[in-house]
Amino acid sequence: MPTRRLRLSCRHIFTLIAVLFLVPVSVEAQTSVVLKGTVSETVALAVSPTFTQSNMDVVSSGNTVQITVSGDDAESPVISVPLLVRSNSSFKISADFDSKTAELSQISVVEVHATGSLVSPQVVNALDIRQDVSRPLLVVTGPRVSLGGTLASPNNALQITILIRLKPQPGRAWLAHLSFSATAGSLVQ
Repeated sequence: MPTRRLRLSCRHIFTLIAVLFLVPVSVEAQTSVVLKGTVSETVALAVSPTFTQSNMDVVSSGNTVQITVSGDDAESPVISVPLLVRSNSSFKISADFDSKTAELSQISVVEVHATGSLVSPQVVNALDIRQDVSRPLLVVTGPRVSLGGTLASPNNALQITILIRLKPQPGRAWLAHLSFSATAGSLVQ
């Protein structure tokens, strides 16, 4: 009887081993996972943290930058604004100007450079810069900027420096509003 019991045990052990090897293989072959998701097109616009000027109020919020400049002399101010652009899709930045007491005599892009290694290498050369006398005054379009990081990462932004020259009316205090707004393009191109 002890021999028979040992045979049953061995047969059960071999069956158990066979089941342990075959069942996971068949379960693995029958299991599949499908993951679907979407990514929202995002573009963020800000002014470089190093930017400071005494006669200006700068407000950055999401995809807009608003600058209010004022003065009380007839001297024509020259303002250099370093805008930071981060995007996971193509983008378009529009500049607009409003003032009753000063004229915009110049607005132009004077410098463009990447802030770090997470900026797409072709973005600087792929920018399209258009100036117009109608509204908006300046339009900058380009491909995706950021290859990774967040909206606050220091190494994934494109810095676009805008030069602005104003001509105030002589003999009175003046006030001017500049606004830059960014919109996202498509992720698929």
